[in-house]
Formats: sequence, structure tokens, C-alpha cells
Amino acid sequence: MDTGLLVLRLVAGLLIAGHGVQKVSFRLGGSGLAGGTEEFRHDGFRGGRVTALAAGSSQIGAGMFLAVGLLTPMAAMAAMGVMTVAGTVKRHKGLWVQNDGYEYPMVLVAISTVLALTGPGRWSLDHALGLAAWPLWVSVTVIVLGPVSGLLTRAVLHRPSASEGTTPYAQAAD
Repeated sequence: MDTGLLVLRLVAGLLIAGHGVQKVSFRLGGSGLAGGTEEFRHDGFRGGRVTALAAGSSQIGAGMFLAVGLLTPMAAMAAMGVMTVAGTVKRHKGLWVQNDGYEYPMVLVAISTVLALTGPGRWSLDHALGLAAWPLWVSVTVIVLGPVSGLLTRAVLHRPSASEGTTPYAQAAD
């Protein structure tokens, strides 16, 4: 089981971190911070550069912490939050990734949920530091707070589309 958790953490964590690197740099096929900023603006989010930095940093941090198994419940919560936002952006395109749907963000939320419930396994920094025995209430709390934080982020930072009645003031507030 520990080997399976290690592989799961490494693959999912490094993919999440890599996704964040793309948001803020030209590495891994990214478009730099300007490209990440434009992506968020195109997806209807306020804040532009700050939003791209916050999302990219969250993905990098959560992904790296998951990969090494450090503070696993909190890392899983952060990953669930940012990937919930990604899922809401893709929701209107349907489930399947070939249509740019929310399948991939949903899988990463599910993996993060599993890691919050199982813990990182023996081959992790949590285990090496004696932090691997997280109580169940911590896991349940982060499983709820992760997606809720993503939904709140979406509600606060997303601009209504023109069809939803965007006002000139709301546009100028960006």
C-alpha cells in the first residue's frame, strides 16, 4: 500500500505543481505570467496578475507538498480548492477532457480526497516527522473546506458575463 500511495502522490502532486508552473512561467509549455493572467481574464476572473500568481503558487505548493507527503491534509485541501475552480471553468463544456471538460480537475480532486483520507503512507515526510497519524476529523474537514474554498473563490473573483448583466463599474473594478 505504501508504494501505491507514493506513486499516487508523486504523479498527482507533480502534475498539479507542473500545472501551476505553467501559469506563472514559460517552463513546461507555459505562457509566462502574462499568459496566465490573460487565461484568467479570458475565463472571466477579476484580479488578473494577482489571481494568476495566487492560483499558480497554490498549485505549485500543494503539488509539491503532496508529492513529498508533507502536511498532506492541508496540501490536499489546497489542491482540491484550485482544481474545483478549474472544474467550474470547464463545467459548461461537459465532463470529458477531449471536449476540454472537467474530467481532469475532477480526477485530481478525487485523488486529493483519497490522500486526505488515507494519509501519505510510510514513504513520506509526514511519516518521517511523525505527522502521519492525522485524525479523521482533520481529513473530513479538509475534504469539505477544499472544494468550498474553490467555490467561494469562484464566487468572489468571477465576473458575470455580458449576458448576466455586467455593469461598467464592475468592468472598471478589475
